[in-house]
Amino acid sequence: MNVHTGTLAAFVHRVSGILLTLFLPVHFYAIGTTLQSAAAFDALLVWTQMPLVKFGEWGIVVLLAAHLGGGLRVLALEFLPWRDWQKTLVACAAAIALAVGLVFALAL
Repeated sequence: MNVHTGTLAAFVHRVSGILLTLFLPVHFYAIGTTLQSAAAFDALLVWTQMPLVKFGEWGIVVLLAAHLGGGLRVLALEFLPWRDWQKTLVACAAAIALAVGLVFALAL
């Protein structure tokens, strides 16, 4: 099966948007519970130190970078003429998204 690069980029953009949308209510709930008391805030800080949560944070950063790259791609499609070299730009956007995630992971 041969998948066009643009199709793959559009798929990643949509999936990252859906996953970020699912993350936001959980994030707002966690932030809201920390406003209840200092103990709730401390409990959240302890929870964020778990390896699975740290991995999830890395995933969110990668999703944000991928979604940003996909959004820039859509803007380029809307406002710039499409050329063959744009396949390279899609690959670069994916590489940058992963690099941002790697930098974030190393900074943890």
